[in-house]
Amino acid sequence: MMQRFKGLIKLKQARNGLLSYQRNFSALPYDAQYDDPQDQVLVEGRAKSRAAILNRPASRNALTIPMVARLKRLYESWEENHDIGFVLMKGSGKAFCSGSDVVSLCELLNEGKMEECKTYFQTLYKFVYLQATYLKPNVAILDGFTMGPGAGIAVPGMFRVATNKTVFAHPEAQIGFHPDAGASFYLSRLPGYLGEYLALTGDKLNGVEMIACGLASHYALHERLDLIEERLGKLITDEATVIETSLAQYGDLVYPDKTSVLYKIETIDKCFSHDTVEEIVDALENEAANSYNEWCRNAIGKIKEASPLSLKVTLHSIREGRFQSLDQCLAREYRMSLTGMSKRVSNDFCEGVRARLVDKDFAPKWEPPSLEEVSKDMVDSYFSPLGELEPELELPTALREPYI
Repeated sequence: MMQRFKGLIKLKQARNGLLSYQRNFSALPYDAQYDDPQDQVLVEGRAKSRAAILNRPASRNALTIPMVARLKRLYESWEENHDIGFVLMKGSGKAFCSGSDVVSLCELLNEGKMEECKTYFQTLYKFVYLQATYLKPNVAILDGFTMGPGAGIAVPGMFRVATNKTVFAHPEAQIGFHPDAGASFYLSRLPGYLGEYLALTGDKLNGVEMIACGLASHYALHERLDLIEERLGKLITDEATVIETSLAQYGDLVYPDKTSVLYKIETIDKCFSHDTVEEIVDALENEAANSYNEWCRNAIGKIKEASPLSLKVTLHSIREGRFQSLDQCLAREYRMSLTGMSKRVSNDFCEGVRARLVDKDFAPKWEPPSLEEVSKDMVDSYFSPLGELEPELELPTALREPYI
């Protein structure tokens, strides 16, 4: 069974990254000491490279409007600078990036500042597209939490280094949202129906599992990161093959252990290949009843904790992503995000954030409260064009073509 994954562990083609093989949140308070955008994203200069350091450690480096705007400006300027051969991104503290600062986004919505939320998603998705089309080698050190858009700003890049501390997840449905920042593109291209499983349950992968399914290009022990960065910092190059060799020098060849969810890929494919969330739940319940499988029961429990509307929207998003390019996925996710923020269909996003991250009563009152009450029109509204008065997301597709 693992043979299909072992083939993925071999050296990844640098430019094609993950997708040659075929999107979390912070509950912690805003880092007051990092109000200045320059403090939220630090810069280190190296011999022939630059490093961007996400620097809100108390909030697990959750992304804010100033952070994504500064990241985009930095990467654009570094791409144009002929003295810079390659770039690197990492996080400070115990996380790479835990995703969007959704508590702050909900505060903006409650204050009637929808335009600022739109600016955040526009800038975030444009930065994701910039990463996927970057003209210079780029490295992301995924040490610690790498969740939601925290994965989205890294996975499209050329080199993604996972470690023994890495925790990857897309738990957006559990707070009434959907995996975004390109997640419907790369999750839909994972082996089998693993993407649907991760998106609907919010389950986690570790660094070894990220390597096995192609989400990461390299694996290294956390204890070796200083050596890797020291080595990269001395490089005078803009050649991807040279950077690849340096990363591989300190890397490890690893395989998932027997407890990994990847060993359950046949059951995942059997249950999560169905067309509707209701059918997926029924398949899991039948599997649990017939095999007394505790894993199936846990998966059912995680799905039932999520917003029913978000589950249906998320499944539809992943399924559409299978047949769309990255720019098409980002444009669609932008529509979906604005619809979720507008509260026209449901207030599940802010309700989920309240229940899980603010009041922490873990008792969200979803609208609608059950899968059966989620209508086709509700789901379809998330995928409809925004209308004449609301501009769509514009990406420079004529000038920049993704490698993936």
